[in-house]
Amino acid sequence: MTGMDRPRRLRRTPAMRRLVAETSLEPRHLILPMFVADGIDEPREISSMPGVFQHSMDSLRKAAAEAVAAGVGGLMLFGVPKPEDKDAQGSGASDPDGILNRGLSALVSEVGDSTVVMADTCLDEFTDHGHCGVLDEHGAVDNDATLGRYVEMALAQAATGADLLGTSGMMDGQVGAIRAGLDAAGYTDTAILAYAAKYASAFYGPFREAVGSSLQGDRRTYQQDPANRREAIRELELDLLEGADIVMVKPAMSYLDILREVSDRSTVPVAAYQISGEYAMITAAAERGWIDRKGAILESLLGIRRAGADMVLTYWATEAAHWLA
Repeated sequence: MTGMDRPRRLRRTPAMRRLVAETSLEPRHLILPMFVADGIDEPREISSMPGVFQHSMDSLRKAAAEAVAAGVGGLMLFGVPKPEDKDAQGSGASDPDGILNRGLSALVSEVGDSTVVMADTCLDEFTDHGHCGVLDEHGAVDNDATLGRYVEMALAQAATGADLLGTSGMMDGQVGAIRAGLDAAGYTDTAILAYAAKYASAFYGPFREAVGSSLQGDRRTYQQDPANRREAIRELELDLLEGADIVMVKPAMSYLDILREVSDRSTVPVAAYQISGEYAMITAAAERGWIDRKGAILESLLGIRRAGADMVLTYWATEAAHWLA
């Protein structure tokens, strides 16, 4: 060695830093989660997520077109039915005229193949008890009965032309059941985004406002324990065996170690979801002047990419895409 090792040489100028950057963040890496609500004529801001809205059908189309023009990689749609339309079976989830399926049809009509239209394939928004599956006579989530409902929901979503179905319920066997159902009905090209590692997180709170959740209690009997790491790999391997086309880790922020391990082992692309609580914390701190908003947003997204995500679901997708253009 002829002198002091000087790694700073490669940080000296913006051009040098750009040349040697190990991780990139581009609009195509970003997916925008969106909410469409039944019975509203104007978009309605979500109080715990300033800047995020429950959309009317018209504002959904407009926001989708803006996101696509900015270059985002995809749109993930969640439906918000009227409270009186919820029931124990989540019937609205598989109703072709239900709010989510109407919203998916609107997105497919509006943006076509210019982006990837994704559907949330879960019952929780549509059940009057707020759980992600149907309940048995003892009030527990019935895994196998729920799989049948998921298949019905998936078929209705595939019929809208949705490209990718997001299996977020964390039921055992859900990916295999949905894949078999889609293939049997001729939807062999409809892809599955499997929520392989979805944890029972305290950071979901604002999302429950966003979808008008009716949940009483918690989802710890089916979402993963935050204490567990190996369990995530087991879930990943099962989803891959059952035919997942993309796998996801949710949340992102507190589970970057899980994301890294999933990315190292996965044979398919990996997504991560920067969830509502992450959005709310950065937004609240920035509103108080405690952090630089743009810098924190981009750093958080870059960190998720660096940990191994090929794509990131984020409520800042459109805004960040404009910054990155």
